[in-house]
Amino acid sequence: MAQDAAVTGTPPRAPRNPIDRYFKISQRGSTMPREIRGGLATFFTMAYILVLNPLILGGATDKLGHHLNNAQLVTSTALVAAVMTIIMGVGGNLPLAIAAGLGLNGVVAFQLAPQMTWPQAMGLVVIEGAVICVLVVTGLRQAIMAAIPLPLKQAISVGIGLFVAFIGFVDAGFVTRIQTPGASTPVQLGLDNVLRGWPVIVFCFGVLLTLVLLIRKVRGAILISIVVSTVLAMILNAIVTVPKHGWGLTTPTLPDKVVALPDFGLVGKVDLIGGFASAGAITAVLFVFTLVLSDFFDAMGTIIGVSNEAGLVDEKGHLPGIGRVLFIDGLAAMAGGAASASSNTCFVESAAGVGEGARTGFSNLVTGVLFALAMFFSPLVGIVPSQAAAPALVVVGFLLMTQVKDIPWTKFEIAVPAFLTIILMPFTYSITNGIGAGFLAYVVLQVAVGKARKIHWLLWVVAAFFAVYFAIHPIEAWLGVH
Repeated sequence: MAQDAAVTGTPPRAPRNPIDRYFKISQRGSTMPREIRGGLATFFTMAYILVLNPLILGGATDKLGHHLNNAQLVTSTALVAAVMTIIMGVGGNLPLAIAAGLGLNGVVAFQLAPQMTWPQAMGLVVIEGAVICVLVVTGLRQAIMAAIPLPLKQAISVGIGLFVAFIGFVDAGFVTRIQTPGASTPVQLGLDNVLRGWPVIVFCFGVLLTLVLLIRKVRGAILISIVVSTVLAMILNAIVTVPKHGWGLTTPTLPDKVVALPDFGLVGKVDLIGGFASAGAITAVLFVFTLVLSDFFDAMGTIIGVSNEAGLVDEKGHLPGIGRVLFIDGLAAMAGGAASASSNTCFVESAAGVGEGARTGFSNLVTGVLFALAMFFSPLVGIVPSQAAAPALVVVGFLLMTQVKDIPWTKFEIAVPAFLTIILMPFTYSITNGIGAGFLAYVVLQVAVGKARKIHWLLWVVAAFFAVYFAIHPIEAWLGVH
């Protein structure tokens, strides 16, 4: 990693020009070439989101059975990433790139969309971002941070990891639902417990390749794997016979053209209040809460972690101007919803840019411009089959799973809620259910061991919401509501 003044304590150089002065490039011990190199590294490390976000959102249907258009999703994903990454660079002056959050898009695709229309689901995403902005402005973020025990935060990340990995296995056809009535198990390996067909081979190859590259610390491992696996899929599709729909929604064939004008058809397709009527007020509120919870803490961890890696955190562990940075992250969530790209947040892959020497927001300008250019290459993104992209979901799940080691498993009053949070997300195909069960169990078990007074009042409120959420049908029957 490049040495800089923030890390080594060497005296900073005088600014060389207005750009240097504004971004404090010399003051932070960096140089323009390092910032450019860092911006390039960050883009190529996180460019996989241009494939995965359309895969996740485009592979789901809303309440009416509607799909989102893949080309439009690529445009929206790249557009919001470009604009908000540049805003973070100019406004926050940190080497923190922004794009659609993995896990967050899973909540939108598999929790929100089935109970409402896509515009209504994206409307709740906009509300989520607005809530984060309000929390930052009012200072309530500290109260929320203090309210939720660290093991539960870690369990949420682990659970989302398992959930995302499960989605990857299902999307690739490695795991399928058993359709036979009365079957003893709900899912199986491949078809009839046998892996069949070349598409699954591509997926297995992709998983192993990604893991090998990751273990060998190859930068851009996920993107490299997606590209190589897609090339393999195109070769196989050309020389062997693959049954109809064997590749799923995307067949890996050369596009008629490489460059196309961006399709902004999804931008502005938002219904802010319709989701409360479609899903019910309580369910919609809990959906927003789930998005806020996942986005807020993921952003906090990423911002502090990457900034600390860059030597920008002070001796007390504080990051100057973090309020402004978190506010921009909230705006990114709103922008993602407004463009139908799902909630956007800071990407931990920004650490790749820091590793190449980036120390300021100028590197974000480079990353942002590259995302803007990517809007014109949607035909290339559209040839990637799910079997080539899904391995990334499995590996991301593994990376999130590593936090499980930090949960105190010998303290049952903490471990049991963490376990329920983790296990119920993939088992019920619901991030909301996992968080709700974990919070409820935590409150009940803390009371059982005589620690009721240690429970933050916010947790009591949240637990009450989840209690109503799980018991909504008996409550409606008791009240005579249909």
